[in-house]
Amino acid sequence: MVSLASGYGNFAVPAAAMEAALAVLADAQRPGKPLEVSPAAGLPELREALAQRYRQRGAASVSAAQVIVTSGAKTGLFAILSELLAPGGDVLMPTPNWFGFWELVRRTGSTLRTLPLAAADDYALAPKALRAALTPDTKMLIISNPNNPTGRVYSRAEWEAVLAVTAEFPQLWVLSDEIYEGINFGPEPVPTLLSFPDPHQRHVVVSGFSKSLALAGWGVGCAVVPPALSPAVVARLFGTGVAVPVPAQAAALAATRQADAVAGALCAQLAGNRRLLLDGLAALPGAAVSPIPGGTYYVFADFTRFLDPQLPAAAASAQLVQQLAAAGLVVVDGATCGAPGFARLSYAVPAADLARAVTILQQMLAPLAVR
Repeated sequence: MVSLASGYGNFAVPAAAMEAALAVLADAQRPGKPLEVSPAAGLPELREALAQRYRQRGAASVSAAQVIVTSGAKTGLFAILSELLAPGGDVLMPTPNWFGFWELVRRTGSTLRTLPLAAADDYALAPKALRAALTPDTKMLIISNPNNPTGRVYSRAEWEAVLAVTAEFPQLWVLSDEIYEGINFGPEPVPTLLSFPDPHQRHVVVSGFSKSLALAGWGVGCAVVPPALSPAVVARLFGTGVAVPVPAQAAALAATRQADAVAGALCAQLAGNRRLLLDGLAALPGAAVSPIPGGTYYVFADFTRFLDPQLPAAAASAQLVQQLAAAGLVVVDGATCGAPGFARLSYAVPAADLARAVTILQQMLAPLAVR
């Protein structure tokens, strides 16, 4: 069985990060020197390093007080959503998007509405469509950049167009999931929402260390929120959980200080697999011209032409995923991301596994193209 479903990459932990964590553990073995317990918001030096990195990316006014270190990105997301949303609230999210958002929003009692985007126009988020979908009652807009599962990277110009619309809704929070920021194959850096004007102090960014900085399994995430929101989110985290262990934060600090080098090495490592998967999908029968993902380590493959036309879209999508699994290949059903008939394929796997996966796709899907 080959799996292209995992959201975690086949990456080695950066040496400096491992050394930093081990140094903390070694120090804690000294007599009378227990392991330090972090403040709920995170170690001050890590918060400052993250703030400095955002300032280097154009967010000139971000301070360490706005940065919160969380037990993984999902914990940060849920703390922010729980603080800002209420039962009966309205949340808008362009789709396809990460399947986890549906459950997180549901648990706040709010309703998540989708704004479907199309592969045919490279998942463009048209300002006119966004304006039509927003209402005075919409509490939050959620955008992922780079997008999981499509790999779409939204440029500065596209963000500016979106924010020109959101500025018309002063009650609206804009949350940007930027956890794949460093996995970028385009000519320009991925812009952070924090680098744009925030006239109503309603911009929030959530990120983490498991994707772009190769610390999968270390349980470190981060969030940057407006100054007035930070104390409430920190209080919620303090009241409902524990701070990230100091060894993990030490590793995160080392990775943050080498962020560009770590992410650059990951992209170089991924480049060959990326090409292999894109070429393999292009060779499938009836392959349409599909958007080339600019970021993340996923390809969101359009398999709609292989679906059983006698079934509803969601059921046909689930059937195809089950058929692939029976043939030895596990993928993420695009229906869970708001796009039945698509599949999220990760290429952050060993090259031999990816080559086997491409072979299975060719053997499994070719017969379905002629029915």
